[in-house]
Amino acid sequence: MARQLRFTGTDSKVDGCPALHTDDGTGEIIVQGTPVTDPGDLAQLQHFGPDEAAVAVPRELLVNWGPKEMDRVPELVDRATFRRLFKTFKHTVWRLETRRGYASDRQDPDFHAFLATGSSPFDPNEPWFVNIRAQTGVGKQVGRVRVADNPPTTEQLFLLDYARHNATVGEDIRYLWREDADRAALPAEDFWIFDSRLVALLHFDDEDNMLDIEMISEPAEVVRYSIARDAAMHHAVPYDQFAAQVAATE
Repeated sequence: MARQLRFTGTDSKVDGCPALHTDDGTGEIIVQGTPVTDPGDLAQLQHFGPDEAAVAVPRELLVNWGPKEMDRVPELVDRATFRRLFKTFKHTVWRLETRRGYASDRQDPDFHAFLATGSSPFDPNEPWFVNIRAQTGVGKQVGRVRVADNPPTTEQLFLLDYARHNATVGEDIRYLWREDADRAALPAEDFWIFDSRLVALLHFDDEDNMLDIEMISEPAEVVRYSIARDAAMHHAVPYDQFAAQVAATE
């Protein structure tokens, strides 16, 4: 079925071409321009898919005629797509955890073992640990900052104990008291950042079940989350140092 395209605008320096069109059905923007075909040029493009085409257009075309306002439509992905990101990232992956508990943890046999014994078991052959060990083994960085209440919830104590297992495979696990997170104006959101270019925002219900995963690639939004990451890393302390703080208050 043919798209319903609406002419949006053209670069005033070139009469009629290149131009922009809007697909009224999907909201997508169609860009006309000179095809980029040189293999050397194409090889330099980042994240260029095998079914994609590249075109060159004057900067003025997008500055003067590109859409200035739009309602962001959430891009949701399934969990298989989300999990693949932990194998395909190139340099860094980082998470902020802000909830008081997670339904997935409460359903984990390791959590019940922690409740019974005060210590969580460690299986180095779990898929998460196998992959993270492989990624950090080639120099990639994986980290988290967890926000904890004072006193920590049972679920937070479980994750604090479990952090030593994460550290074993190369994760940089750090902690921050909630009051310090509030003073640093950190968002009350859970998200992952991949290579400082892609954010996976995790949505939860009131029972701490993860509902869906929203992918954000809009540069200004990625920068906002990256600023939060930098602030969290500045104020947070390593998990073992934080565990000592918790023990001192018991």
